[in-house]
Amino acid sequence: MPSAMGFCVPTDTIEDMEPQLRRPTRRACERCGRVERWDGDAATWRVASEDGDKQVGNPYCIHEWDINGRFAPFEEPA
Repeated sequence: MPSAMGFCVPTDTIEDMEPQLRRPTRRACERCGRVERWDGDAATWRVASEDGDKQVGNPYCIHEWDINGRFAPFEEPA
């Protein structure tokens, strides 16, 4: 068992204490309304469909995604 400050701590306890990385799965452009979802199989963003309509927005927009400094990529362990 690894030692943490001189105490024997089970490995599973140490792993449970590490923050978990969160990745966004959806993003929307604040300018034109384009919505994309993360495709893990293709490892890329794909245009999302809502009610059968693709949310393409404006093809000439320089997208301003709603994922910004307020997004916290790490979750504290429970």
